[in-house]
Amino acid sequence: MKRFLLVALLGLLSVPGWTQIQSPSEFLGYPLGSQFTYHHRVVAYYEHVAANSDRVKLEYYGQTNERRPLLVAYITSPENHGNLESIQADNVKRSMVEEADSRKAIVWLSYNVHGNEASATEASLLTLYTLASTQDVDQVAWLNNSVVVMDPCINPDGRDRYANWYNQIGGFAANANPDAWEHNEPWPGGRPNHYLFDLNRDWAWQTQVESQTRMALYQKWMPHVHVDFHEQFINSPYYFAPAAEPFHDLITDFQRDFQTRIGQNHARYFDEEGRLYFTREVFDLLYPSYGDTYPTFNGSIGMTYEQAGHGMAGLSIDNEGKDTLTLLERLTHHHTTGLSTIEVSSKNADELIDNFGKFFQDQAKGVGSKYKTYVVPAKDQMTKGNALIDFLKIHNIDYWIATGNKNVEGFSYRTNRNEKFTVREGDLIVPANQPRGGLVRALFEPNTQLSTPITYDITAWSLPYVYGLNAYAVESTMSAPGTRQNKRMSTGVEVPPFNPDAPYGYILAWEDLRDAQVLAGWLNAGLQVRFSEMAFTQGGYDYPAGSIIVLRSDNPDFPGDAFGMAVQKPLKEHRRVARETKTGW
Repeated sequence: MKRFLLVALLGLLSVPGWTQIQSPSEFLGYPLGSQFTYHHRVVAYYEHVAANSDRVKLEYYGQTNERRPLLVAYITSPENHGNLESIQADNVKRSMVEEADSRKAIVWLSYNVHGNEASATEASLLTLYTLASTQDVDQVAWLNNSVVVMDPCINPDGRDRYANWYNQIGGFAANANPDAWEHNEPWPGGRPNHYLFDLNRDWAWQTQVESQTRMALYQKWMPHVHVDFHEQFINSPYYFAPAAEPFHDLITDFQRDFQTRIGQNHARYFDEEGRLYFTREVFDLLYPSYGDTYPTFNGSIGMTYEQAGHGMAGLSIDNEGKDTLTLLERLTHHHTTGLSTIEVSSKNADELIDNFGKFFQDQAKGVGSKYKTYVVPAKDQMTKGNALIDFLKIHNIDYWIATGNKNVEGFSYRTNRNEKFTVREGDLIVPANQPRGGLVRALFEPNTQLSTPITYDITAWSLPYVYGLNAYAVESTMSAPGTRQNKRMSTGVEVPPFNPDAPYGYILAWEDLRDAQVLAGWLNAGLQVRFSEMAFTQGGYDYPAGSIIVLRSDNPDFPGDAFGMAVQKPLKEHRRVARETKTGW
């Protein structure tokens, strides 16, 4: 780390015009690590560096529920910036098993997914400054050979919640006594986002706006290496790869080996400083919705780095070893591993890129996959099946809709045994033999194989169970009529067209999470609604308990067509069907 800082200082003395870029401490007006930096100041510093460096460009990809901006910085050589779109497009082609020309390693660094693990964002400021200003020959070569994508704060709402709390109760001088108020963060703490959701369990599910907007951008890059910077409790040494068992068995030998090589490079720098660290314990690579595993199942070298600290550390705290852990120390460690990751990735770019491409080629061939096809019957579960299709689309997973009938045998998720069944027209077919086959297998497999029964936390996530679907895993390949289909599941039963002039009202069967979204839309529009406490039959259709009833007589503020239009708008938005009723009988 001393070498990295010395390089930055030498650059300050030797480069004309370099002084246009202020260090984080100069820009913020206080020494980095002496305060927690609010998100708007983090954004301002990134904008300052981008405005004064031809190595840095910013992209705003969304905003949080509390309207804080979400952004990434692209850091690379000026020449690579001139070809950035082709580098990006070529790498996505590589992930789709298509020919690609560019040969630049893509390294994505994600900071502060848990808001109160606050040293990560501070570290990103120092890493950004180093990469933007360095004149070290080796570090300049890294940027010639790679594109670094830095997301300074995945969870700005949680981070500012923590920073606001700490700044409210902390004194002018930090109190390192662990019993002090500043080390006892109250509920809900800064870890989750605005809706108190843990964003490091949301990579696959994408229920939160931060995940949805970030993953849309991630799919446009498909990085070769991804690092998720975290903090753990205050008495632990620094953690970096290789990860602990169990590894999911679809993780390749190359992925295992390369993360070990990165860890060995980290160890070299930590050994020089006499720093403590550990590997191969606690943090496994199994559940597919973490910031290390989701990238791994998408061909990347996905890793978690954990620094002691967490929400209890504040600016400084005495740990059990009677050492005082400071924010500056914490951010410095993350800075070291961030640069070390870029170094190894850049120096081994060709090997990294070749094996990234091979990952998708092997998945397209179904290498290592027991089940070749997953089938979801449309009968009696079309709504949930179409919700699954929406999920597949956001992950670029190929699927198709059956156009005929076929008798096959497969593992039933409902009965937990092999049985014969008939694939019928309209059923959903998901092949495992496709470029995203690794992700398909990880998300669909009925039983995950464990090398050890001790896992970090979540052990059940199979999509048919998540969506409550009867489904089958088939060991044979089923020929598809084409590649990805934009059709939706169908049972061949026609849904009557929406009639905006229903004389009596509309009934929405309560069957799907989107029904709650429709209900919210009706309430926001000012419609008065009723619900059924029991199941009932009306007009030849069966409705479950909880079904929503919207009556014209309850809504005199919506005369004529206005009533039907108000009812229809959220139905169209969320692709749901409400049937008209002409009578209360």
